Amino acid sequence: MTGSDGPHREPGSDVRAPGSASERAREEEERAVEQALALVGGSGRSDRSGGAGEPASRSRDSRGHRGPRDEDLNAGRSSNTHADRSRDPRAHRSSDSHPYDGRDNDGRDNDGRDNDRRDGRATPATAPAPGSEQPPLPDRTLPGDPAKTSPPPPSWDRARAVAARAGRGRPPATIRLTLDRALGHVLAEALGALTDLPSFDTSAMDGWAVAGPGPWAFEAGAGLLAGRGPAAALPDGTAVRIATGARVPPETTAVIRSEHAHVDEARGLLHARRSVVTGQDIRPRGQECRSGEQLVPAGTVVTPAVLGLAAAAGYDALPVVPRPRVDILVLGDELLNAGLPHDGLIRDALGPMLGPWLRALGAEVSGARRLGDDAGALRDALTSSDADLIVTTGGTAAGPVDHVHPVLEDLGAELLVHGVAVRPGHPMLLARLSADGPYLVGLPGNPLAAVSGLLTLAEPLLAGIAGRPAQDPYRALVHAEVHGHPHDTRLVPVVHRPGRAGGRDHVAPLRYNGPAMLRGIAAADGLAVVPPGGVRSGTEVEILDLPWAPATPWTEGCFT
Repeated sequence: MTGSDGPHREPGSDVRAPGSASERAREEEERAVEQALALVGGSGRSDRSGGAGEPASRSRDSRGHRGPRDEDLNAGRSSNTHADRSRDPRAHRSSDSHPYDGRDNDGRDNDGRDNDRRDGRATPATAPAPGSEQPPLPDRTLPGDPAKTSPPPPSWDRARAVAARAGRGRPPATIRLTLDRALGHVLAEALGALTDLPSFDTSAMDGWAVAGPGPWAFEAGAGLLAGRGPAAALPDGTAVRIATGARVPPETTAVIRSEHAHVDEARGLLHARRSVVTGQDIRPRGQECRSGEQLVPAGTVVTPAVLGLAAAAGYDALPVVPRPRVDILVLGDELLNAGLPHDGLIRDALGPMLGPWLRALGAEVSGARRLGDDAGALRDALTSSDADLIVTTGGTAAGPVDHVHPVLEDLGAELLVHGVAVRPGHPMLLARLSADGPYLVGLPGNPLAAVSGLLTLAEPLLAGIAGRPAQDPYRALVHAEVHGHPHDTRLVPVVHRPGRAGGRDHVAPLRYNGPAMLRGIAAADGLAVVPPGGVRSGTEVEILDLPWAPATPWTEGCFT
C-alpha cells in the first residue's frame, strides 16, 4: 500500500519508479505465468534458492468473487511493486489425471506468489509458531492515515489473537432464555444445582426392595412406582416390588434386580440368586450433586446434555450471552443470484455460503444484502447497521470499484488488522467502525480466500463476543508433502484418514485449493496450518476444524 511517503520498499531493495518499463514488463510476465497455471490447475514449485529471508514481490489482490482467470487478469491493479528480483520462469504443472502429490494447484508462480495477492506490503520472513505467546494489540491507524506508513501485515497467529482480544474487549450482555431456546448459546453465569440430585433415595433398577437378611416375605401387588409419594418404612424380613426411579422406602437394605430374584409364589417368599450387598442398586440422595454445588462453569456452550442437566437441577430458563448479530454485505456488480454464468457475469458463491457458516459459528445472521459496486450504498449500510459484526465480501483491494477502504476511511474507522501474512486471503481486514459501534471483517471475494478470512478473523472475534471458549489447537500428521509460501502461512483443505494396520490417524491435503476454488473445501473437514516453507510428509501440523466437523453437529441443527 502506498502512504504519503511513497511505496513501501524492502530494506536494501533496488528502488525503481512504479511505472518503469522493467516493472511493467515483469508484471506482464507474472500475469502470463499465473493465467497459464490457473488454466491447467497447476502449481508453482517454490524456488528456495534465494534463502528464507528473500522477500517476495506482491501486489494488491483484485476484487474476489471471480474465478481464477478473472482474478489473474486483474491481479496487477496496484502499481506499487517491490524491486526487480531474479526468478526462474519455469513452473511445474500438475494434471487432474495424476494422483495428488502434495503440490497445491493454487496458481502460485515459482517463487511462492499466488493469485490471491497482497497489495505491495512487505511480509515477515517467518511467522511465529502456533501456540506462541499472544501478542499485544497492534497500533491502530485510520485507513489511509498519511501520518503513518503501513506496517508489514501481522502473522496469521497474531491476527487471530488480535481478533480474539477485540471480541473480548466488551463485557458480554446477559439474557435469560427458556430451555427450548437456549441450545447453542454460551452460559453467562455458572450453573449451581437448585436441589440435591437425586433429591431422594431412588431405585436404580426394576426389582425388589428388601430389608434385613432373606428370605423375605412379600405381598402380591404392583408395588412402588416412580412418581409416587413416600412409602412406609420396610420392616426387616420383608420385600416389596419397586420400579426404576421409585422412592426407596425407609429402612431398605438393598434393591435386588428382578433377574437376580426367585419368587416362591406358593410360600410367599423371595429368595436372592446372588449375594446381597447393602445399598446395591440404590441411588442415594445427593449422589450426583448437592444443592448449591456448581454443575458447569460460565462460558460453557449449552449442549443437549447441558439442557438435560439444567432441567434435572430445577432450571426453567438459563442465563446466556446473546448470539452475536451479523450483517452480510455482498459487493460486486458482476454477481448473479441464479442461473448460469454468462456475458462476464458469475454466480455469487459467498452469499449462500456465509450465512450458514456464520450460524454454525454461533451467530444470529440476517439475510445477505447484495449492494453491487456502490460506495454510497455501502456507506449507508455500515452506518445504519445495528449488528455486532458486519461481514463484507470483495472490495478489499485497491481497484477502481473496491470501495471498502475508502468508505472506512471516510467513516473514521479503526483498522485493527490490515492484511494478514496468510495464503489465501491476505487482503482480509478487521476494523471497528466506532468505539461502541460494530466490527467489520472485510473478506476477499475469492471463495477459499473468504473461508480463510472467516477462520482467521471472524471465528475468534465471534467467539470472544459470545463468550465462547476458543477452539483448542491440535496437531495431526499430514500424509503428503505440502509446498508452502516462502514467507506466509498457508491454510490448506484436508480430510482426516484413519491409520492402517495400527498406523496413526493422519490428514491428507486435498486438490483444488486455489483461492477461487471451493471444490477442495467442500470435501474437507479441516484446514491444515502450513508454516512458511511448507512441510514434508509425516510432519505434524496444526489443524483447524470446520464448524460442522467437530462433535457438535447439534448446534441449532448446525446451520439452521
